Amino acid sequence: MTDLHTSGLHGAGEPGPPAPRGHGHGHGHGHAVSAQADRRYLTGALALIVVFMAAEVVVGVIARSLALISDAGHMLTDAFAIVFALVAMRIAARPPRGGFTYGLKRAEIVSAQLNGITLLLLAAYFVYEGVHRLIAPPQVAGGYMLATGLAGIAVNLAATWLLRRADRSSLNVEGAFQHILNDLYAFIATTAAGAVIMATGWARADAVAALVVAALMLKAGWGLVRDAGRVFMEAAPVGVSPAEIGRRAAALPHVVEVHDLHVWEVTSGYPAMSAHVLVVPGADCHAVRQAVEHLLHDGYGIRHTTLQVDHAPAEPSADDSGAFHCADPHGPAHRSEDPPPPGGSPARRASAARPGAPAPQPAP
Repeated sequence: MTDLHTSGLHGAGEPGPPAPRGHGHGHGHGHAVSAQADRRYLTGALALIVVFMAAEVVVGVIARSLALISDAGHMLTDAFAIVFALVAMRIAARPPRGGFTYGLKRAEIVSAQLNGITLLLLAAYFVYEGVHRLIAPPQVAGGYMLATGLAGIAVNLAATWLLRRADRSSLNVEGAFQHILNDLYAFIATTAAGAVIMATGWARADAVAALVVAALMLKAGWGLVRDAGRVFMEAAPVGVSPAEIGRRAAALPHVVEVHDLHVWEVTSGYPAMSAHVLVVPGADCHAVRQAVEHLLHDGYGIRHTTLQVDHAPAEPSADDSGAFHCADPHGPAHRSEDPPPPGGSPARRASAARPGAPAPQPAP
């Protein structure tokens, strides 16, 4: 006897008619902040950045300051980052259709990846220019740097405050936030460099500030590229161990084995999982499925699940390798921790655990 079920859990507190037994579908990937509010915060930050960036380019050219021009270049990428984020949010909101069964939710991850790559490229450029200016420093107007840096701190504090109110669990929004935050650090470094140049005349302070900003860009850019890459490669979410999930699911009552277990993220904040679960012959497949779902929901925050639940066969296969239930199994098989009887297999244990079941006979 074989039962096949695909299922999911609705988000907490989400009303709706009961799903047919054994079949349900839900996601629970909503955000604490609405998408419309996110767009308002991003648009407000974009307006602040574009206005100030134009003024900074003019001042940077007049002052001949690499730190100011690097800040302006970074602010340009900030503007692009926010535009990418806004476009990606609208694309990701489109409903699934045709061959895109998840919709276009990974557009946000593409945006985050682009933001990270842009930060890395800018960092490389400013490292090159910063080293060049350390060797042959030009004359820099420290007063312009100091005044522009202070104004930039105020503008970026306002933009950072706006983006902090958006939903940063989205890797897309986090990418835009990291751009703005690094620009705030850049203005702090620029202000300090301007003060040093005014007080001491040491022009290399401008290049040092640019190198500090480049180091911060490298750190933030690598983090974004790494996190977006994990989503593209369908790795398990950070902090979630598939092996641990398999062991805990296999330890549930009436579960014989869990295999073909896959955990991935469709987009940031939207984990999903699929697995094949073998249960004791005669056990209630629906009840076992619900127990696994509750484990995933309560222990790991995974609400979107696809579980195939079958009765383990009473007789083991010839090689007892698990091939009797999957033609091409992937990954390790997680079995019940109960030790098998001598010469037994998971299927034999399942048969023995079933009340009143006849003992399996040895193969001729």
